[in-house]
Amino acid sequence: MIFSTYNFILFFLPIVFIGYHVLNKFKFYTLSKIYLIVASLVFYYIGSPDFFWYFVGSVIGNYIIGSSISKLPAKDKIQRKLLFAIGLIGNIALLGYYKYANFFVDNYNFFAKNDIILGKIALPIGISFFTFQLIAYIVDSYRGETAEYDILDYLLFITFFPQLIVGPIVHHKEMVSQFEKKENQVLNYNNIARGIFLFALGLAKKILIADMLTSDAQTFFNGVSNGGLEMLPSWFHSIEYTISYYFDLSGYADMAIGLGLMFNVIIPHNFDSPYKARNFQDYWKRWHITLSRFLSAYIFRSVYKKGDKWRNYYIATMVTFLVSGFWHGAGWTFVAWGLINGLLVCISAWMNRKGYKFPFLISFTLTAIGIVLLRVLFVSNTFGDALNVYQGMFNFASLGNSISTIFTTIFTFITSNERCGLCLVIGILICWFAPNSKQIMEKFKLSKKTLAIAISLIFICILNMDKVIQFLYFQF
Repeated sequence: MIFSTYNFILFFLPIVFIGYHVLNKFKFYTLSKIYLIVASLVFYYIGSPDFFWYFVGSVIGNYIIGSSISKLPAKDKIQRKLLFAIGLIGNIALLGYYKYANFFVDNYNFFAKNDIILGKIALPIGISFFTFQLIAYIVDSYRGETAEYDILDYLLFITFFPQLIVGPIVHHKEMVSQFEKKENQVLNYNNIARGIFLFALGLAKKILIADMLTSDAQTFFNGVSNGGLEMLPSWFHSIEYTISYYFDLSGYADMAIGLGLMFNVIIPHNFDSPYKARNFQDYWKRWHITLSRFLSAYIFRSVYKKGDKWRNYYIATMVTFLVSGFWHGAGWTFVAWGLINGLLVCISAWMNRKGYKFPFLISFTLTAIGIVLLRVLFVSNTFGDALNVYQGMFNFASLGNSISTIFTTIFTFITSNERCGLCLVIGILICWFAPNSKQIMEKFKLSKKTLAIAISLIFICILNMDKVIQFLYFQF
């Protein structure tokens, strides 16, 4: 089920919200948790019915393994390691089969000159996100950093529908404690108001900006395989995709965080104006923060220890971004995308360490161009497609061979892309000059003005929900 649909906004959300708070009002606290768990499972079943029982089995299996590890004394090293290995391998195997089996078989066929046919495996929604949360739970159980959680609190941590499908990636320590607090089961009008307002902002990002830009950019990228692309469309649609990805994913995060607040659950913010970054190290501190946090804690820190030589820092960074690239998708373009990002982060870290610093305008411009060029690689199906777009970006001949022809070409392109062009400009201005959602919420005060803004945005979005477009990260 998608947040930006009539069924979710007009039926699912009101029923779940009212039922949960009514049960808490009459002090049926355990029943209210069960109600929310069941509602979250229904939410997942509607989106991925074929994978539903695998999902349930994975969640329960991880709880059994994690709680068993926590119960074992530290001296039982062999049993603890065995359970840990079973849990870790099980999670990786499930993710590997559904997300990477076709990739490995295709590559094996290519290099071994074989013709093994596996059949297309449908990717279950949310598997990349909830698997990371389960892995963190198993790893921390082995490290002795988890308590023996109540089964209902654990199930809520994994299944809580606002963050279940596309994140933000939450950690058990920050979630389970919230479900255990009785004060969080009391109706909080301030949280509800904040949640509705933030949900409205995220919905507007998705419906009014991201969907239009995504549809237009996808149409262009679906036809790049033949090459012969012109300069203006290549740059325009690449920038378009870059902006749409931010509004799509950050819009989902805003809606998820807003929904969490409606249930008195604080979900961490996921974006901090990433397109204001002046280098790639800064960019990755601002983009998909909860993913970066997970990779830092469980990949980077496993390779680099405080006090290690700087060489190890660069190695750990490259390993982390290799994992990040492969996590995003089963394809060599994603691997290359991850490694290039890692290299640029290493360069930024080296420059900061040496005290080298470009003027703001130069560093900002180079970073922005780098982000767009890497987005091309990210969204292209093959290296050939990406190369065609890059060649198109520098196809100066497509502009014309005289000043008047160049101006005519530019004017014609602008007039034929007025609607998406205006939307793109608005999106860029918001990214560069407007406060982000976190900053807005820090100054939020319930008033007639904020209420009117929220209601207006939701009403306008509902009027524009005639076409349902999935969130871009559903495919990851």
